[in-house]
Amino acid sequence: MALTVDQLNTASPDEAANLLEGVYEHSPWIARRAMASRPFRSLAHLKEVLAHVVSTAEQKEQLGLITAHPELAGKAMVSKTLTAESSHEQGKAGLTECTPEEFEKIQKLNSDYNARFGFPFILAVRGPRGTGLSKREIIETFERRVFNHPEFERAEALRNIHRIAEIRLNDKFAVEPTLGNEVWDWQEQLSKHTDPGYAEKGQLTVTYLTDAHRACAAQIVGWMREIGFDSAHIDAVGNVVGRYEGATPDAKTLLTGSHFDTVRNGGKYDGRLGIFVPMACVRELKKQGRRLPFAFEVVGFAEEEGQRYKATFLGSGALIGHFDNKWLDQKDVDGISMREAMQHAGLKLEDIPKIQRDPAKYLGFVEVHIEQGPVLNELDIPLGIVTSINGGVRYVGEVIGMASHAGTTPMDRRRDAACAVAELILFAEKRAAKDGDSVATVGMLQVPNGSINVVPGVCKFSLDMRAPNDPQRDALAKDVLAELAAICERRGLRHTLEESMRAAAAPSAPAWQQRWEKAVDSLGVQLFRMPSGAGHDAMKLHEVMPQAMLFVRGINSGISHNPLESSTNDDMQLAVEAFQKLLDNLALEQD
Repeated sequence: MALTVDQLNTASPDEAANLLEGVYEHSPWIARRAMASRPFRSLAHLKEVLAHVVSTAEQKEQLGLITAHPELAGKAMVSKTLTAESSHEQGKAGLTECTPEEFEKIQKLNSDYNARFGFPFILAVRGPRGTGLSKREIIETFERRVFNHPEFERAEALRNIHRIAEIRLNDKFAVEPTLGNEVWDWQEQLSKHTDPGYAEKGQLTVTYLTDAHRACAAQIVGWMREIGFDSAHIDAVGNVVGRYEGATPDAKTLLTGSHFDTVRNGGKYDGRLGIFVPMACVRELKKQGRRLPFAFEVVGFAEEEGQRYKATFLGSGALIGHFDNKWLDQKDVDGISMREAMQHAGLKLEDIPKIQRDPAKYLGFVEVHIEQGPVLNELDIPLGIVTSINGGVRYVGEVIGMASHAGTTPMDRRRDAACAVAELILFAEKRAAKDGDSVATVGMLQVPNGSINVVPGVCKFSLDMRAPNDPQRDALAKDVLAELAAICERRGLRHTLEESMRAAAAPSAPAWQQRWEKAVDSLGVQLFRMPSGAGHDAMKLHEVMPQAMLFVRGINSGISHNPLESSTNDDMQLAVEAFQKLLDNLALEQD
């Protein structure tokens, strides 16, 4: 019989702890301490409480929890002394059927890992989809994590233990994240389309209007029509637009969506999660035969990353009338102009002005996005409420000193351009950290024609500075640029600096942020508010209508723009449920 939250809430403390036996390997103290937080509002709330008990435990207790887990394909598996839960998990991943070579490889990794960290390698082998990782994925993860810093790896082991516990809880409660699975599967299927040169390497790259890009658009349109959208088409710039009409023809529209293009060798969820989560909501509305008192428009933006052409936010920009006709003459690395690419794709350039939206007809814009950072992952929180999309400013610069002999130039006579930039980098790091949520990065650093035995005479660099609001960003930039001037003056150098980009911050509209908060809270999930350090399509829509975003936790330290980018079916399920709650609550407001 499946366990229920009500059953857990009404049982005695000992009975309740016994009901959770096996969730955390040989560690009943976790369930017992969690009982102090009853009543649990939902299964998601229970999961969070259990994770919090572990995160606030003493390090000795955390290490005890880690060492309570068996090695993968280790002696316990061979001797058949694994717990029923571990036996099921290792079997589902195929570890009970290793070839001699695979078994030897895993045993060697186990030995190396234990020698480095002093505890067993822990991996949620049923994976982010719950159906089991392949042996290849397990071995590759093993090989990657053995080089982690010990403190980081201890935390990563605990995060994997929480994922193991989450899946075991789903089993106990007979819960299947069906909507999360659907969203997961759509993303996996879409990732089969990738640009030439990357497909052969097994890498995901989808850039504007390539064959892979157009195949993605066609597949999304097909899915939209299949699951019940009233209309779905590709517009004049290649955006995929699906509409689920409201109960009345004159109803206003809620706009949502994100982008389906990717960076080169990128991840499967950046952008695309924000298309498929609302699509799952439409599918459920259609199944229920239900209409909302407003229309619901989901847009898969054709271009956000600026990879093939220098036209970032082309897709969302076109919807607010910001398509720049000068872009049409840009050429890609193969000499193909944007105009030629659009004509080849069958897009009608003369129709671009027609796709501009009238803000008066829209309620606002909301976007779901994978976090693309480590914050939610480290805090064991599945969803985050975005308070603002950071404003940013970028510079490219050059410090000019004097190249000289590395052996004969005394240290107090040098005019070292690279040292000046190194000093600037450290200052920028410290200055940004003072604000807490500002960031500053020197991502490009070059000594042209540098030699091992020459004091650098020139150093080229970039500066990227971001903050949740424009005054904070401007104060950061002012201080960093003033320090650059002071460093050069003190060292007898000169410098050049060119501003290459400036983007205004996009604070979430208070009413829409509160709608996300109400939706998330209704799931029993902890409310966590955070700024977005990355840019999003919501920044463009912010210029003409209110907007707010919801972040979804990523795994693998929240890494993004990387093949390791991932999230779990359970977190995607919560994102769909939060979006459904937002739609339901908004419908009540409109009635």
